Amino acid sequence: MARVLVTGAGGFIGHHLVSRLKADGHWVRGVDIKEPEYEATHADEFQVADLRSFESCVHAAADVDDVFHLAADMGGIGYITANHAQLTRNNILINSHMLEAARVAGSKRYLYTSSACVYPAFLQLSEDVSPLKEIQAVPAEPEKGYGWEKLFTEQLATYYHEDHGIDVRIVRFHNIYGPLGTYDGGKEKAPAAIMRKVALAKEGSVIEIWGDGEQTRSFCYIDDCVEGLIRIMESGYTKPINLGTDELVTINELVDISCDVAGKKLRKRHDRSKPQGVRGRNSDNTLLRELLDWEPRITLAQGIGMTYPWIWKQLSEEGRAIPPTPEGQFARAR
Repeated sequence: MARVLVTGAGGFIGHHLVSRLKADGHWVRGVDIKEPEYEATHADEFQVADLRSFESCVHAAADVDDVFHLAADMGGIGYITANHAQLTRNNILINSHMLEAARVAGSKRYLYTSSACVYPAFLQLSEDVSPLKEIQAVPAEPEKGYGWEKLFTEQLATYYHEDHGIDVRIVRFHNIYGPLGTYDGGKEKAPAAIMRKVALAKEGSVIEIWGDGEQTRSFCYIDDCVEGLIRIMESGYTKPINLGTDELVTINELVDISCDVAGKKLRKRHDRSKPQGVRGRNSDNTLLRELLDWEPRITLAQGIGMTYPWIWKQLSEEGRAIPPTPEGQFARAR
């Protein structure tokens, strides 16, 4: 049994990771600026702390073997495009302090969660985008703010590996979604935002889609994400690696799948004035398959089928959801 720290444990992915690590028999400390929103943490110890403070990071990293560093100031495309300066500064402080705190504490392994936002914009100009390979992050032209600070921290983690011997992992997320994720308020990602709009819509009505809907992405269900994190930590691989699916869909197709799951027929109204990010992005999973003999396996239709009922239930409890009630239980894939 290892003693494990999960930063960002009050957030969506961190909360799921804590639950998995506890199920695997580890002692887990969770740290975040807030506690989990939708259910109580399963961590053995939970610290509410601001990790922009070095002292908070030192306290968080004390007496643990492994660090899963997920804490970040982040959100959906609307949030990250409107807060370049604040978001970049906050995350540079969090990331640099946590690396140094792990070094001081003598942590054995350190996993940093980066993002597909590090990839150059000039490789993502077409809807029919080629899958992005890990080696293509340089020459650099990442997304403003969030992408730059993620790429910078990848390099900083590599320097800590080279200079101080920290056994690092660098994981590039590709659009993670699932139950217990933010679905309203401005920080939600595209799948949750669309499922919320569908849940609130009457049969035959119109919902707003940002952009023309033909921009493309791949989306990874939370259980596959957590499984990937565990496997990558155990792999011994110290260079960046993608974690996502290579199931490329348009945003319009994401809407259609959500409507199918909801049992609703809705019309789309496209707002081209809203932020929509790069034109196309997909994950190249060649390295993931070669390294782990594994890759995410839950399809988007399956994942939406397990996520939409949860979002509908939250909105129903608020008195906002529009029937029909989703069929089945709020079970999650294992």
